[in-house]
Amino acid sequence: MSCSPFDLKDYYLKELADPQRRQVEAHVKTCESCREELERLQLTESAMFMLRDEEIPQRIAFVSDPIFEPSPLRRFFSDFWGSTARLGFASAAMLSVSLVTFAIWRPVPAPVAQVAPAQVRTVAAADVDVKAIVEAAVAKAVGEVEQRQVEKTKMLTADLEKARQQLLYAAAELDQSQKRAGSYKLNAAMYGPPNENGEMR
Repeated sequence: MSCSPFDLKDYYLKELADPQRRQVEAHVKTCESCREELERLQLTESAMFMLRDEEIPQRIAFVSDPIFEPSPLRRFFSDFWGSTARLGFASAAMLSVSLVTFAIWRPVPAPVAQVAPAQVRTVAAADVDVKAIVEAAVAKAVGEVEQRQVEKTKMLTADLEKARQQLLYAAAELDQSQKRAGSYKLNAAMYGPPNENGEMR
């Protein structure tokens, strides 16, 4: 048991601050039991450094392990799928068996059907129907676009007319204000400036 004011393990592992380290060093010089404990810590560290580094086992074997071992068939399949050489051989064997099978039981090619002129006419009639459908769709789309353009033109015309009316109103107001200003100037010239209440003299 150490009688040091601080733990000697913290001192030995250099986890104490400088003033505390100095205090422990002064105590160890005077105390025999603390000096012995510090020597034991040094011996323990040197003994640990002499041990070999060993890899930690991933798992510990149990008595019940043989019960949980996979069956031979499962072991065979896991070994088979884990080996690239076996997989390559198996795929090459399957490819050769399929080639041999195809060569022995080759299917008879189907006779080539002759295209009748009636079918050509049917294709031509279908082509005409497609053209008619396309032209109708194009005409409908063009009509919709033209209708939208007409509506936009009407809206723009209405907005322009509204703006013109507002400009005419503003011009009339400006004209009236100019006439009033002119009459004030004429009255001021004839009668003098208005009095403090704004009335003409």
